Amino acid sequence: MTSASGPCPDNAKPERPVLTTTFAEFAQRVDYSLLDSLQADPQATGDGHDHQPRQVFSGHYVPVTPTPIPVPEVVAYSRTLFNELGLSEALAHDDQFRRLFSGDITVATEPMRSFGWATGYALSIYGTEYIQQCPFGTGNGYGDGRAISVFEGVFNGKRWEMQLKGGGPTPYCRGADGRAVLRSSVREFLAQEFMHALGVPTSRSLTLYVSRSETVRRPWYALNSRSFDPDILVDNPAAITTRVAPSFLRVGQLELFARRVRSGAHLEALHELRLIVQHLIERNYRPEIDPGLEFSDQVVELAGLFRGRLTALVAHWMRVGYCQGNFNSDNCAAGGYTLDYGPFGFCELFDPRFQPWTGGGEHFSFFNQPLAAEANYQMFWTAIRPLLEGNTQALARLDQIRDGFAGAMQEEIEAMWASKLGLISYDAALVNELLELMVLSKVDYTILFRRLSEIPEHLSALKESFYVPSSEPLDGRWESWLQRWRDRLTADGDITATSAAMKRVNPKVTWREWLIAPAYEQAAQGDYGLVSELQEVFRHPYEELSPELAATYDCLKPREFFNAGGVSHYSCSS
Repeated sequence: MTSASGPCPDNAKPERPVLTTTFAEFAQRVDYSLLDSLQADPQATGDGHDHQPRQVFSGHYVPVTPTPIPVPEVVAYSRTLFNELGLSEALAHDDQFRRLFSGDITVATEPMRSFGWATGYALSIYGTEYIQQCPFGTGNGYGDGRAISVFEGVFNGKRWEMQLKGGGPTPYCRGADGRAVLRSSVREFLAQEFMHALGVPTSRSLTLYVSRSETVRRPWYALNSRSFDPDILVDNPAAITTRVAPSFLRVGQLELFARRVRSGAHLEALHELRLIVQHLIERNYRPEIDPGLEFSDQVVELAGLFRGRLTALVAHWMRVGYCQGNFNSDNCAAGGYTLDYGPFGFCELFDPRFQPWTGGGEHFSFFNQPLAAEANYQMFWTAIRPLLEGNTQALARLDQIRDGFAGAMQEEIEAMWASKLGLISYDAALVNELLELMVLSKVDYTILFRRLSEIPEHLSALKESFYVPSSEPLDGRWESWLQRWRDRLTADGDITATSAAMKRVNPKVTWREWLIAPAYEQAAQGDYGLVSELQEVFRHPYEELSPELAATYDCLKPREFFNAGGVSHYSCSS
């Protein structure tokens, strides 16, 4: 730790961060780097009352006020994140704090501003540009339809942006109500903190408030439904969850401004693209990029760093069984962390084609995520190229980084499989045969790798992860594989140390939708006990469970939940 006069003496104790205990103290943490360094839509209102769908032709953001949910009640807050930010837990129940994060920005006190902001972005799916989702058919109406940032500040030396999900309509709402239901809000709140505990780069959860008087109607599944698509309309409590990240800049945002440059949409288009890329570097990459470099060199450095973060992120997803479900460019954080928690799921019964979202397809399935990431990186590369126009050397370096994406991705995936199996180096034959056996035996992805982490001598331990009885020929293949793998580990080093290392990358618990559904169903009735229990279990996903918790959280998916609407598959109606 350093002070204005230099390093602390060796015998001095570093100062403990000051705990923020009041809303007034919280307000003093505000620091609007986005609002101060980027440009507002010149056609926006001055007061943020801008809630009707319209085209936004220029500018990086639209000032907009959220719409508060009435009679807000706290469902959950993240003790982990409150502690990281230096916030007193009592703030979650503070009247002004609760009002702000349930959408009432009139409580803002100086130096806070009395409006939030929403951003536009473009959409690409596997490298193909789309504008059909824009109600105007131009791409100028697509963006944060119900996500409104209300705070950006510095806490314990780190910059964080706080964004309401479900905070009401914005100019990008495309005619929708801008609300989120409690069901999807519970899922997002729990998933973000679970992913953080798993060691996966991610946006975070701060608070979750529910209205005790406002409901919204959405398509969903009837009790015991086997329908693929939702088959009924249900009323669900309106809720607002606050997600937190270093920034919410997306590949799709850069892409929007690059499209405008290419089409000559307006005279400021190239300048707006440059500004947002500069802002991305400041918000997410400045410690790694020397500000003294020429801007063209900073852009090339950015491309290399983002490639490294994105490939590592996808390897993390596959390590823990996570499937993004809808990895478009607008759901790809330019900072290199997990952003969107709508159509996601975690693989239980191992299937490389696992995809829980009914609106998706095999192109966004579990094992296709590296390809989706490469397509998003292609759009990122395309978006920043105009900033290097005429600089032949910089463009060549940029293209070389792009051309190396597939190789970098493969290296990350191979290192991931090696770590899950405790190997010093990747063994393609060993890994590929294991994956084939996993498919044939219909194994549970998480349970299998956790049992392997014990480095068992006999197949019986692994059979605890099998969803169907095994055959004698298949058992023989398993026994042969198991022996070869153990021999390899023995040759590599200390088995005990290897087992401990494997347990640090193969979680004990995973997200199981059939355990999450009761939590949001009970929460809708005002009972938040199961949400709290899941929070606690998800805080320590690599630790051994008590026998009582293991009976619930370390077991195979019951047969009745296979092909169950809303559990094995679900729409994104949230």
